[in-house]
Amino acid sequence: MTTKNINKIKHLCMPSWWARRALPAAVCASIETAIRESETQHRGEICFVAETSLFTWGSGVRTVRERAIDVFAHRRVWDTAENTGVLIYLQLIDHDFEIVADRGISARLAQGEWDAIAARMEAEFRAGRFEAGILEGLREIGALLKQHFPAGAINPNELPDRPIVR
Repeated sequence: MTTKNINKIKHLCMPSWWARRALPAAVCASIETAIRESETQHRGEICFVAETSLFTWGSGVRTVRERAIDVFAHRRVWDTAENTGVLIYLQLIDHDFEIVADRGISARLAQGEWDAIAARMEAEFRAGRFEAGILEGLREIGALLKQHFPAGAINPNELPDRPIVR
C-alpha cells in the first residue's frame, strides 16, 4: 500500500470526536475569548476552524490549502463589509494548518508577514505547545489587524467567535 493510499484511509476513517479530544472545551473557550477580545481592537474578523479529515464527499481527499479555501468560502469569511476576514484552518490528522486572509487584508499585508506568523505557530506546535501556538498566532494576527484596520466607532461582530471543531 502506498503512502498516498494510507493517507486517504486515515482521512476516511478518523472519527470526528478525535478533533474534540485534540481541542478540548477549555482550549476552545480560550480561543473564543482571544478572538472576541482581539476583535474589539480592530475591524477584522477572525474565524478558527479545526477538522480531523480533509475528505469531503464529492471531492475526496484534497490538500490542506484547498480545504482551507473551501472552508473560507463556506463559512463566508470573505463576506465582511470591509473584506477583512481571516481564517485559521487546522487539519489535525496531518498536523498542518493554513492562514487565509481576505482581499482587503491581502492588499495591505505582504505574504511574508503571514509566513512569519505561521512559522512561529508551527514552532510552538512542534514543541508540543498547541494551545500556546494558536493563541500566539491569534495575538499576532490581531496586532497586524489593529495596525492596518483599527477599530472605529462602529465595529460590528460579523462572524462567530466560537471555534468550529469537527
